[in-house]
Amino acid sequence: MAAISVDTLRKTFGRGAGVVTALDDVSFDVGDGEFFCLLGPSGAGKTTTLKSIAGLVEPDKGAVRIGGQDVADVEPTHRNLAMCFESYALYPQHNVFDNMASPLRSPRLRMPAADVRSRVGRIADMLGIGHLLDRSVTQLSNGQRQRVALGRVLVRPAHAYLLDEPLAHLDAKLRATMRAELKAISTDGLTTTVYVTHDYVEALSLADRIGVLREGRILQVGTPREMWASPANAFVAQAFGKPRINMLAGGLRTSRDHASTSESASSGLGRSAPRDGTHAFVAGGVEIPLRDIDAPPGESVQLAVRPRDLRLHVGAGDPPPGKVRLDGVVYVLEHLGRQTEVTVQIGESLVSVVAPRAAVPTLALDDKVGVLIDPSTTHVFLSGEEGKRVSP
Repeated sequence: MAAISVDTLRKTFGRGAGVVTALDDVSFDVGDGEFFCLLGPSGAGKTTTLKSIAGLVEPDKGAVRIGGQDVADVEPTHRNLAMCFESYALYPQHNVFDNMASPLRSPRLRMPAADVRSRVGRIADMLGIGHLLDRSVTQLSNGQRQRVALGRVLVRPAHAYLLDEPLAHLDAKLRATMRAELKAISTDGLTTTVYVTHDYVEALSLADRIGVLREGRILQVGTPREMWASPANAFVAQAFGKPRINMLAGGLRTSRDHASTSESASSGLGRSAPRDGTHAFVAGGVEIPLRDIDAPPGESVQLAVRPRDLRLHVGAGDPPPGKVRLDGVVYVLEHLGRQTEVTVQIGESLVSVVAPRAAVPTLALDDKVGVLIDPSTTHVFLSGEEGKRVSP
């Protein structure tokens, strides 16, 4: 295994007016034995980054270092990396066993036949395809082919594994099982892994650290806890969690020092808690007290709060101490087993709340409800799709 360093990679495709920037000064480091996830939507540049590390794409600028060595002049076959492609890239003329064994029979490795069979058998059993070793890959489902492609990578000793959405074509149950197996492999710390995905659940459950990529740029790198608790901007905040984090548009103003409550002037949004912060978020006549905001009064901002941090309040009355109540009506109800996802229309905004089903047994569409916000659970970002974080 070896550490990987990606330094200011830039890559464009096309010419003239048709130039597309796939990577724009992408930089991150992967520690020796670390499991690093690149998370981003389709077209973000995840696969191009992976291919640049592998040597399959030559960047226009920047450097890739493996084990401290600049590998710009090192051929892909000599980088000692094992890569799993989303497109499988299997040998159709070979059966499952021969596909998985092919790296171990290469001139660089040339393992004894007994070791090859033992290693392939162990990985195939782990992936749930041990009974398919004699079957032609043309007779497999897409999910089975995906597991064969992943197994061909895992059987090979390498400095690092490069995995390009290896679970994308698996069904939900098998995907959960494979996440557990990959987590077990990664916790031994014996192999460096760079894992590409668009699924935030995979990133949070597998990674030691995560890099969020958008339109060829790294927006933030951090641990799963850091990405969840302190997203660097609005895009990163919305990349994690389902339902997505709620975003309310409004502005900042200096908070008053004395406690007060106010009724919404025109929108019927609700009541506010005592204003004892240095700032207040203002939207539709409601003020939410905030502390230590790195933005001046008058700035347009977005207040973000995760659905699981909200509480429903049915009936009239002031909010509990320290909470802010926003009044609205039930727009959508989705019963999901023991939990219910309630979408509440508050003014022109739709706010998602996740509540225990037992807590909302009689709730119906168009019912009037209150949504309780604890200001300490909120995030504040400047306006815009990638608005910078300005809250602590």
